[in-house]
Amino acid sequence: MLLAEDHRMAGLVTFHGRLYSIKPHIRSMFKPKFFIYSFLNPACKTRTIYLIRSMDKNILRLELAVCALVTAAFTNIYITQPILPVLETEFQVTTVHVSFTVSFVILGIVISNLFFGYLSDRIAIHPILLAGGCMVAAGGVVCSLTHDVNVLIGARFVQGLFIPALTTSLAAWLAKNLPQEKLSVVMGTYVAATVLGGLGGRLLGGWIHPPLHWRYAFWSAAVLIVVTTLVAVAVLPQSNNESKQESDRAGAASSDMGFVRLLTRPDLFPIYLCGAAGLLMFSPIFNYLPYRLSGAPFGFSTQMITLVYLVYILGIFLGPVSGKISQRFGGGNTMILGCAVLAISLGLLLVPAVWAVIAGLLSLCAGFFTIHATAVGLLNRKLSHSQGRANALYVLFYYAGGWIGITLAGFCLEAWGWPGVVIGVAAFLFVPLITGLRERRR
Repeated sequence: MLLAEDHRMAGLVTFHGRLYSIKPHIRSMFKPKFFIYSFLNPACKTRTIYLIRSMDKNILRLELAVCALVTAAFTNIYITQPILPVLETEFQVTTVHVSFTVSFVILGIVISNLFFGYLSDRIAIHPILLAGGCMVAAGGVVCSLTHDVNVLIGARFVQGLFIPALTTSLAAWLAKNLPQEKLSVVMGTYVAATVLGGLGGRLLGGWIHPPLHWRYAFWSAAVLIVVTTLVAVAVLPQSNNESKQESDRAGAASSDMGFVRLLTRPDLFPIYLCGAAGLLMFSPIFNYLPYRLSGAPFGFSTQMITLVYLVYILGIFLGPVSGKISQRFGGGNTMILGCAVLAISLGLLLVPAVWAVIAGLLSLCAGFFTIHATAVGLLNRKLSHSQGRANALYVLFYYAGGWIGITLAGFCLEAWGWPGVVIGVAAFLFVPLITGLRERRR
């Protein structure tokens, strides 16, 4: 199999039942005696090339499995977002009530994220993935069968509780088991899969399946999560590094103190708030976009509204770009730039024209992903250790902001309409702006 944890700093592949390190074979290919020996003994050259190709195939399989599972997991989060008006009419409930089908998934993620990060350090990844996949799929089946909106919301909450079993625990496993030179590649695939899954869920709920047949979307998502979970369990190798597990247990007693220290550090806390404020501003716009576009003066169908969500794919490309801008001009300047773009986007979204909505959504994605990527970069640059716990806290604040934003913006929509949503989220721009100004002075 691939990359046992006790050999994490060496690329390992199997050859006739034995583990080999790829690095010595790669180095030897550039020595003169290799070419002489390989001419006399071709098996040497054949085995080296076989090892290189075998490692590449194993990494490719791992990347595909990670991408598929994370995409399937994130598909379940936003599956009801483009059909909120349809659900509101079918269940005869208020806008705020039906928005819980999205916000309660995020609330579940907030509650269980730290737990699954903790659990993944102490037991094997395979039972965590199987439990998470089964519970998310079961929740989807319940959603497809129920005719009670509260049962639908409850099942969505259960899905949210177990989505981190497929995402947070998988990210922790990758960090512990992959060599450093391969980790950045696979984690890049992981981040892209989160964006792809967010887009896929919206397309599945509002475009691939007709809106009035939204229940089939949950069946499709359930089948997808089961298949990708089984593939991931089959592809991911067992990890047997007992010394690492013992050190994790020894550090467990002080992990809570580690969280407290990370939470109270004055240079880190504003960055956590940036993550919360970023998703707090971003999520409500996309969540209540169907209400804006289905009414006057647009009158879009659900399928047309769902296609507008394609602007979300911009996030796949903006993360790396924001990182390069931050490295060149500094995190503070990049954060301020993201705030400026986000402010322009919110202004455009108030203009009652299709071109303004498209331009506003594109710039909204640009501003949000710039703030988000810059905040994550600043967080990790300020840490020499405990990056795992710090990033777990960031994710906790991030999704808590999304849940708060969607919930509060629902009340704003009912009271003041679309302008209330836009102006309400704009009030939180000061959080990343102040953080950017502080970082610029350092």
